Amino acid sequence: MPRFLYFLMAFALLVAACGKDGDTGPAGPAGPAGPQGPGGAAGPGGPQGEPGTANVIYSDWLDVGYEEDTTVIAVGDTLFRYYSGIDVPKLTAEIASQGEVKVYVNMGTAAEPYITPLPVANLVLFGVFININYHFYAEVIEFNSNIDAGTGLNAQNQKVWQYRYILIPGGTAARKAAGADVDWNNYKSVQKYLNLKD
Repeated sequence: MPRFLYFLMAFALLVAACGKDGDTGPAGPAGPAGPQGPGGAAGPGGPQGEPGTANVIYSDWLDVGYEEDTTVIAVGDTLFRYYSGIDVPKLTAEIASQGEVKVYVNMGTAAEPYITPLPVANLVLFGVFININYHFYAEVIEFNSNIDAGTGLNAQNQKVWQYRYILIPGGTAARKAAGADVDWNNYKSVQKYLNLKD
């Protein structure tokens, strides 16, 4: 038999032995990971979120009216002849005992503010010494002053002497966002931190 026929028969037997009727062999080991492909294009940015206030509660600028106090309180040389109070429903007993209450007075107008934190001690304004104290308990902030420091109108019929309070629940200020450097005695710093609108 010619050598060519031997090769042809061997090839035919090899093809016949490779039929599709045999069991599938076990999976081989996984190959190494291929190189990382190029990164895709950045997705569109999400909408701007609301600024966080760390659970801080704040009021609008409020009109406050004072009355003359018949039981004058004397502290040193200062006579606190006037008093006032505002209802603060969100000032809970827990905030009053474990948190912080900050109050600011705008002695100027909304257009030309002159804002200072309370209490005010011996502030000289137009040659007058001004002293304003405040204290608080659940749902109430009260004021005592040596002058009538209530909201009124200036010569241009603009409101002056308005008040704003800020309630800080206990523990919140210690957990403020990293880098949030706020000076609670500086109204501009507070305004920026809380994104307050006047």
